Amino acid sequence: MKNTFNIFKSVLFVSVIMLSLYACDRDFTSIESDIEGIKNFENNSREFPVVAYNRQLNPVQTNGLSSNLLGVYNDPIYGNTIASVVSQVLPTSFDFNFGDSPEIDSVILIVPYYSKSLGADGEGTNLYELDSVFGSEKVKLSIFQNNYFLRDFDPETNLEESQRYYSNSNETINFNNHTGVLFYENENFTPSNRELNVTDEQTAAPGLHIELSNASNFWDNLFFFGEDDPGSRPELSNQNNFKDHFRGLYFKAEKLSDSDGNMTMMNFPQAYVLVYYSYVTGTEIDEETGDVVDVRDQRFFRMNFTGNRLNILENDPDNTIIEDANANANPIDGDDALYLKGGEGSFAVIDLFNGEMQDENGDMVDAFEYFKAKKNTWLINEANLYFYVDQTIVEGQEPDRVILYDLKNNLPIVDYFFDSSTNNSNPINSKILYSRRLERDDDDNGVKYKLRLTEHLNNILLRDSLNVNLGLYVSTNVNDIQRADVLNSPDEYAPSGTVLSPRGTALYGTSQNVPSDKKVQFEIYFTEPNN
Repeated sequence: MKNTFNIFKSVLFVSVIMLSLYACDRDFTSIESDIEGIKNFENNSREFPVVAYNRQLNPVQTNGLSSNLLGVYNDPIYGNTIASVVSQVLPTSFDFNFGDSPEIDSVILIVPYYSKSLGADGEGTNLYELDSVFGSEKVKLSIFQNNYFLRDFDPETNLEESQRYYSNSNETINFNNHTGVLFYENENFTPSNRELNVTDEQTAAPGLHIELSNASNFWDNLFFFGEDDPGSRPELSNQNNFKDHFRGLYFKAEKLSDSDGNMTMMNFPQAYVLVYYSYVTGTEIDEETGDVVDVRDQRFFRMNFTGNRLNILENDPDNTIIEDANANANPIDGDDALYLKGGEGSFAVIDLFNGEMQDENGDMVDAFEYFKAKKNTWLINEANLYFYVDQTIVEGQEPDRVILYDLKNNLPIVDYFFDSSTNNSNPINSKILYSRRLERDDDDNGVKYKLRLTEHLNNILLRDSLNVNLGLYVSTNVNDIQRADVLNSPDEYAPSGTVLSPRGTALYGTSQNVPSDKKVQFEIYFTEPNN
């Protein structure tokens, strides 16, 4: 399969990089030893030219993501983005034994939010703080039966590759034309931080907790077929048959005219549906009427959100900022402003060493050739890129994290993998040596991002690695670097943490119109002999 091969190539690439860096460290040590043998050496820094310009992200692959966005987010730069979800739902087991005359009692849906426990109050109720909720106003949320079959494999590749679904699926498929029963509708939906009472004895962390209606006896007919032995039906015999029998749920978000809405990161991999039903275990005499009545007992089974699941991301059609920035991108001098937006959005291309600089003799020389000539002279201590937030465009809602990507190999730069500050429980504070959290002023307005590329430059200087273009993306979760395919862009991918980032920002670029103290800054700190 192509996806498996791509994963293999990625792992192989990282392994080669790590081996190269081991060799780099040996060269690095040799250079350091040579420098230590010289009594006179000094630490210096130099700024190098860099060009940064905009590139638009075409629709991005949204199936296979670790989480999903649901709701409406009103970005001060890019307008509204509406996120809906379509997912298959499968029983955990197909060993059904419904008993005699089964009837549905209730069907309960639970989709967890991401949250942090705050302990319990005086009455023993668990308290939580929600994470990854953007906005606090109401949206319209509807949950439908989905009647569109989500294929596992792509027929256009002779079923050799997995089927990809993209952020613009409502343009190509339009799930609104493939809805069945309406199970739930709420025009005042906002996420709550209250713990859930799943049963009388069981509680759970906050999440979407809904009873899915049994309109027109939908669930009875789905599972029981009006027969004495519904468990023997082929529709309930295996996953493939069930995927076609019940094609899943469509979570449709809509913007309300009087609300900016909210968008929430939903933990769909941990979501489930509990189906409660009763069945006849015998008969007894009703003491009041003397009639013979059925005695019923209750069971339940669970369905998980496994199989195909995709996000639909619909951008404001009237906002053309990204299209205009992409159409006017300047790869020679760079752009005035860099527009970063997740999902079907935009990122910045970073071209290091693009231009000339003054050498020690006062002559103007090619910046990259000057850098390469320092191979046996410089010991690189640290190298950084600084990007400054353009507060004339943004309104203080910019994301805290960005990620720097190797656009040739479709992976974060090697400094990402050298950063041991990984934090899986609190991703906003993960990989903070490689990519600092956004620096903010006293009014909580964004000031600048700092990204380290020391090992990336050591690879270029010591091991003759290519000086490839880099991509700067926003990210909700810098730990989430799974590659998402970009529609109609061969060999182009986006980090999955970018696909799931509703917030955008705008940064100062590198054009001649940008004030010198706001331009993208590329600085290398080094040690060299003092001759």
